[in-house]
Amino acid sequence: MAIYAFRKLAFFIGALIVASLAIFLLIRAAGGNVAAVVLGKDASAEAINALAHQYGLDRPIAIQYLDWITGMLSGDLGRSFRTNESVADLVTTRLSVSIPLALSGLLLGLVIAVPLGTYAARNVGRPSGTVLALISQVGVAVPAFWAGILLSLLFGVHLGWLPTGGWTPWSTSFTGAVRSLVLPVLSLGIIMAAVMIRYVRSAVLDVMNQDYVRTARAVGMTRTQALLRVGLRNALLPIITVIGLQIAELIGGTVIIETVFSLPGLSRMILANVAAREVIVVQSTVMLIIVFVITVNLIVDLLYGFLDPRVRASA
Repeated sequence: MAIYAFRKLAFFIGALIVASLAIFLLIRAAGGNVAAVVLGKDASAEAINALAHQYGLDRPIAIQYLDWITGMLSGDLGRSFRTNESVADLVTTRLSVSIPLALSGLLLGLVIAVPLGTYAARNVGRPSGTVLALISQVGVAVPAFWAGILLSLLFGVHLGWLPTGGWTPWSTSFTGAVRSLVLPVLSLGIIMAAVMIRYVRSAVLDVMNQDYVRTARAVGMTRTQALLRVGLRNALLPIITVIGLQIAELIGGTVIIETVFSLPGLSRMILANVAAREVIVVQSTVMLIIVFVITVNLIVDLLYGFLDPRVRASA
């Protein structure tokens, strides 16, 4: 297991280096003179040169890259060109919205998907299992923004139970912040659950047809006991993979949900800074997201190796 973990960790570090180089070089290739892009086409040459010198954009590309990476490793993500605010402060403020939204949406999706997916697998061929599989298929086709709009109309406009948009900071009112997140979390969690139900159902069905489960039932275990005691470990492998993929897709989902519900989250901040030509803000925040996604993939790989010795042997 130690050798397997070391290999995965080495791949993780290599992926981070390649990703950072790609982000840094692509942004500069797309933007050309970063200072000119920030100031706009009407800026004078003197203003462009002054901004480039102030932020070290006139230094060699290799030095700029090393400065950026060493700064990120020490917690310095750079500063905004327009407001001179620390990118770290901007990100921290937005994470108080995005992290609860993403984690709560994922948790809700799992709470719904695992029992319902297992139930659909145990009742395959029966009306209840067929209806549940059909509902999950329909849910996969529903866009997250449409689910958000429908939930807002029902619980916000018609019933008046919850706010349809906006954000109440945690420091102002804990209850108000929770109320602001209820509909966004429901929208995100329900759509994620629809996707995961299908994978949980397939994983449980595959395990239930294995010889070791049939053997366990032959020695006196019930269907449920055989699944929980013998088949659960193997059923977890594809489910963990799907969870890892869903965590990565949370980023795209939160962009839509934060826009629909007017939440000041990280994803929405990135879109705003792209429009504002905030190169350093975009560069650092995108790198943070990539670090998060690659870290999730590393955790999934390590869990795979822990749960299945065959994976460790073949790596």
